[in-house]
Amino acid sequence: MRKLLLVLIAIVVIVALAGGLLVYQLRARMQEPYKGFAGNEVFVDIPQGAGSPEIRGRLVHAGVVADDFVLRAAMWWSGRSRALQAGEYRFDQPISPLAVVDKIASGDVYTQRITFPEGLTIAEMAKVFESRGFGPARAFIKAASDGALVKDLDAKARDLEGYLFPETYSLPRRADASRVVAIMVDRFRASYDDTLRARAEAQQLTTRQVVTLASLIEKETARAEERPLVAAVYRNRIKQGMGMQADPTVVYALMKAGKYDGNIRREDLNFDSPYNTYRYPGLPPGPIAAPGHASLEAALSPADVPYLYFVSRNDGSHVFATTLQEHNANVYQFQVLYFRAQRAARASGAGGRTGGGSNGSPETPRRR
Repeated sequence: MRKLLLVLIAIVVIVALAGGLLVYQLRARMQEPYKGFAGNEVFVDIPQGAGSPEIRGRLVHAGVVADDFVLRAAMWWSGRSRALQAGEYRFDQPISPLAVVDKIASGDVYTQRITFPEGLTIAEMAKVFESRGFGPARAFIKAASDGALVKDLDAKARDLEGYLFPETYSLPRRADASRVVAIMVDRFRASYDDTLRARAEAQQLTTRQVVTLASLIEKETARAEERPLVAAVYRNRIKQGMGMQADPTVVYALMKAGKYDGNIRREDLNFDSPYNTYRYPGLPPGPIAAPGHASLEAALSPADVPYLYFVSRNDGSHVFATTLQEHNANVYQFQVLYFRAQRAARASGAGGRTGGGSNGSPETPRRR
């Protein structure tokens, strides 16, 4: 009896040792980095609703892990088999099965960053979209041509001009234009929140008016301290029934007609377009670019100043004035004399020759 007991104990010990050895080896394999794919990288797409067997199959087929058994063990060992998330994952170096499980359970999906600066039009955003490899510009323009996504905010919107929020986005590699546009509209809604909407309503301004005014502010200045001042100029002009006479609206009108070449000339101020605020009073019929949050804020928080005019100092800043007499003096100093000096310097550098044009430089006061 004692011999039998000793034999049984020996068997148990051997089995335990063998089992421990197997567990040790299996754990070592779960922690061992592996790379079975050719090339520098491989992408694995995990569909929404995919179960563990399908996920393991895709990873094994892609050469990310060596075999299904070890990956299944890693899922069990980690306790995260039910936490695996859908998305596209990028693998570019040897990785252990446990690390694979952790990556997918953490939702570390592969994204590409794309930046849409403030003040771009739909057409300009489309070029950025194409340049970053997400798809053709025409697809972006088409997706942004339907104003249905903002009908609750702006029933008059025929497209999404002004409502595609400028920001840096981290997007899936295969994000199509419709998805990108929808994400940008969602971000606009988050920026133009209930607080701003309530303030607009209290000031008897529609969302379209706020966004249009903000787009003018965005195009006129990039300086934070000037935004409330520019907003004040336009709000004061609206109160007095004056024209906006904003150069960016002329540029936008020419761009929509395919006639903008980078310069504004005297005759362009008479270009017949409802967006040309030199010809038509009040705000243009809609936004002329995508404003950022600071410009939306400024449109609803203009500075308490009497200014009606401003002109560029040609260094990114502006000088503001209340009377036309003050404005004309500023225009003479910062525009007329400035461009005369520029032409004189070019003529001197060319040995006295005076040929060539002024490149569209303003020679008459702009009533802004």
